[in-house]
Parts: sequence; C-alpha cells; structure tokens
Amino acid sequence: MLRFVYTVLFHVAMPLVLLRLWLRGRTEHGYRLHIGERFGLADDPTPNTRPKQRQIWLHAVSVGEVRAAVPLIDKLRLAFADHSILLTCMTPTGRRTARSLLADDIDVVYLPYDLPWALGMFMTRHRPKMLIVMETELWPNLLAACQQRQVPAFLVNARMSKKSLQGYLKFAPVRMLARQAIRSFSAIMAQSTDDAMRLSSLGATAVEVTGNVKFDQALDEAAINRGLAWRKRLDGRKVILLASTRDHEELPLVAAFRQVTDWPLTGQARRPLLVVVPRHPTRFDAVFTQLQETGLVVKRRSQIDDANDGSGDTVQLADVWLGDSMGEMQSYYAMCDVAMIGGSFEPLGGQNLIEAAALAKPVVMGPSTFNFSEAVQLATHANAMRNVASPADAMTAAKLLLADSELLATISANALGFATAHGGATDRSIAIIQSHL
Repeated sequence: MLRFVYTVLFHVAMPLVLLRLWLRGRTEHGYRLHIGERFGLADDPTPNTRPKQRQIWLHAVSVGEVRAAVPLIDKLRLAFADHSILLTCMTPTGRRTARSLLADDIDVVYLPYDLPWALGMFMTRHRPKMLIVMETELWPNLLAACQQRQVPAFLVNARMSKKSLQGYLKFAPVRMLARQAIRSFSAIMAQSTDDAMRLSSLGATAVEVTGNVKFDQALDEAAINRGLAWRKRLDGRKVILLASTRDHEELPLVAAFRQVTDWPLTGQARRPLLVVVPRHPTRFDAVFTQLQETGLVVKRRSQIDDANDGSGDTVQLADVWLGDSMGEMQSYYAMCDVAMIGGSFEPLGGQNLIEAAALAKPVVMGPSTFNFSEAVQLATHANAMRNVASPADAMTAAKLLLADSELLATISANALGFATAHGGATDRSIAIIQSHL
C-alpha cells in the first residue's frame, strides 16, 4: 500500500520533475537529450542487431560511481564472459564518463524513473540476469520489479553516513519504504564496519564488509604522462591542486592562498601555481569569472596547447590554472605537489581522496568528510593526509609541506602505501555475487 501511494505521488510530481530536468538543461544541455530513456523507451528505435544475450545490469548514478565501477566491470567481463554489460546512469556527466572510459560494446543509457510501467518496458527489452547498484541508491519500484522478475539485486561499495541514516529514519513512511527496499537486495557489500552497522539499522540483511572498490581503480598511463608533461613546463615551480571543488569553496581557498606571502619559491621565483578543478562542468565559466575578479592571472586548461613545450608559455605565466576539462583528473593529480580535496570545506562530506593517494600525492581536506569517513581515518592513521579546519589552515599545511622536501617525500610515500594496502574490494564483491547466483 505504501509503495502504491509513493507511485501515485511520483506520477503527480512528474510535471515538476520534467520542469527541473529542462531547467537544468540550461547549463548542462545533456539533461535535454535522451529523455525517452528516462521513461524506459529505447533511444534508438531501430532493431538491436547485437546477439540476444542476458545482460549484467550495473547502475552508477554519476561520475564518481562510474569511475569506481570500471574495475568491477572488468572483473564481471571475466566472470560472466557469455553476458553483455548494461550500465545505467542518472547524469549527463556520468553518461559521458562511461562512454569515454568503457568499450563500445557496453550499453550506456539513463536509468528510467522509478515508475513501474517504465521499469517494466526497460527490463523486458534488456532481460537482465542481475542488478548491481553502486554505493547507495534505494528506488522502491526498481527493487520491487527485480523481485517480481526474480532478478537478484546486489548493493556494491555501499555506504551510509550518519546524516543519510537520520534522513531515512526521520519520517515513518520514508523509513518504511527504505526498509522494504533495502531488504530486497540479495547481498550488500559495505565499504566499512560503520557503513554496515548503519545499513543494518535501516533493516538491511546479508551485509558484508568488503572495503572500498575505489582503491582498485586503475591508473591511466596516458593521463599521468600528460600531467607530467604539464609539470615539466613549469621549470621547477610547485603546484597546489584544488580538486573537485564545490560551490563557495574556490574563493575562500584562493583568498587563503594569496594571504601566504612567503611561499617557498622555486623555478622563476614564483609562488606555487594554483590549479582549480571544479567538480561540475556547469560551473567552469562562473568559476573562471570569479577567479579573474581576484586580480590573479588565470588561464584555462581548454586554452592550453599541449604541443607547446617552450618556457615562458601560458602555463608558466599563470597564477591560477582552471581545469575546465573532463576525464583529466589523473593528469591534474600527476601535475601537483599537494592535493586539496573539495567538498570538504563546505558541509558536503568531501570527495574521493583515494585517487590522489594512489598517485602518491599528500592530501589536505577540510572538516567535512562524512562521505569518505573510513578512508579519511585510514589515511590519517597512515600519516598520508592532513585534515584541517579551514581554508587558511589548508594553505598553511600546504606551505609546510612544500617547505620541507623530506616531509613531503615521506607523506607522499605514505599516501601511496595507504592506497596500495586497501585494495581487493572488487574481487571480494565478485566472489559474493557469484556465491548468491
């Protein structure tokens, strides 16, 4: 009965959902494309000429989840060689990332809205053998449809913050829907013991702690070499990276950067280059304007000529470099000396620090880290990062690291050791999935 009411309300709210989709399309045109897929319709009306195979269906909501899913997909190819892979996303950036990282033989489409008829058409067409959901997405009708069609569902790399748990438990109808949905999973693979306990308190059963699959993400040699080439052009100048920054984070960090007047100077006796990479591409232009208004010399990655390797070029002359590109985060990490992770200087829970550590980069994060609490605890214990209270403290920590080459080398080595030590979650997850089939 409760799910029926939820479904009716979802239908009633659909005009607002579509209006929001269209409004988001003003800054991200991808939201206005492939709309039929969001209702379970095939984007290409022509008959599918691929062999009729059962599909492994994997859902990754956006960019971070898609990247984390790549090693899992590689393992699934080996474990289920006679099946094809279907990947669903919710955002245009996630869809584009999937297209750029994965082979052409993988179907990448939007997940239909949580409407029984839309999900029914979708599942009839794709005939999935199983559903694997990355992290924590609880769609009541989606999981009910899987149960009705005897499609086992698995929650992989699952996490549940205190804030999210409180949100689910606050209202009885939401709590009951979430409890019903989470019990539909055949198995849940949690990132940490704390995540497992919170998931269980919401009603989850068959929860196992497997670790974080983001430790298993492969390094892109071409991307790393690109970043090293950028770094070579700086003639020894140090680089501080602000990675995956969110709203209201860039300007306080830039202000703190400017207030440090006695940076350890190198190369052409210039203060470090500040590289700013916003989390969302829809903010690139706005952040560029904000950075220009500070009076600093700002260059955009999209205007940098990789073929120009001469000294005194636009890379060397900039105070700030805006990373306005997609799919090059490993290049930015390879370029930098210290990585400050965004989403942690506003109450947003932080972004992924593991990728920076895997490239042996010391990490600095602000006070809000609940999305990666387990990884932050492990990295702090390994002396691989600095967890600070404010942008000013972050720049002070960066200055101390850049001023002490031995300390910088030690923290870098610790970061690599931390990233290497906690791999294997992907293999453990695959084993659990196979044991339930």
